[in-house]
Amino acid sequence: MENQSKRNQLTGKRVIILGGSSGLGFATAKAAAAEGANVVIVSSNQARIDTALEGLPQGSKGYAVDLSNELSIKDFFNQAGSFDHLVYTAGENISMSMVDDTDIEKGKDFFTIRFWGAFAAIKYSKVHINEGGSINLMSGNFGQRPSKGYSLGATICGAMDAFTRAMAVELAPIRVNNVAAGVIKTNLWNNLSEADREGFYKYLESTLLLKRVGEAEDISQAFVYLMKQPYTTGQSLVTDGGAVLV
Repeated sequence: MENQSKRNQLTGKRVIILGGSSGLGFATAKAAAAEGANVVIVSSNQARIDTALEGLPQGSKGYAVDLSNELSIKDFFNQAGSFDHLVYTAGENISMSMVDDTDIEKGKDFFTIRFWGAFAAIKYSKVHINEGGSINLMSGNFGQRPSKGYSLGATICGAMDAFTRAMAVELAPIRVNNVAAGVIKTNLWNNLSEADREGFYKYLESTLLLKRVGEAEDISQAFVYLMKQPYTTGQSLVTDGGAVLV
């Protein structure tokens, strides 16, 4: 039992985080590093990578990869070598709109990194994952409880939830799970004006069961849990302060 417990820790494990230079990915990189993991962060912006590495332990690595391009993802994993855990948090801001106001062609673009990037990452990384390793994806609670104007967000979240289950079956015994986050204070909401954003947060604080808006560290702890939990696969871990219940 003691040996199994040691195997489930992150000390000395190699963790690759796509989308790891900012927001939820960077928080997860810090949390994994604090658990003793050797962290590799990946994003499309070299400047953000360089800044992020300053906040991570010495020896952490960072690579600029175009996560909208399948061949770039393939090339990265062909050179990355073996590792233990993959975390995929990459994605751009989503502008919410009612169906009548949605530009369908622009709407398709939201799937390029969030869904197809994750798809390609799994396609080319799975053969490099060590025994006992895991894949951890990112969605949101909009898939379970959408609001008006959130059709794109709900659809992407639902797609990631279903993709998680499909990959858990197809790639077993590699564990594949997903964090379905609620509203978290990150730059995802920077498309709102500061006044609208603060008003949105205050509304949530008054309605959520836990009476606060989530922080990036809340999601990072969910990812750390899923990396260390050896008997969970195909699950979407809802981490939203109880939003789906109110």
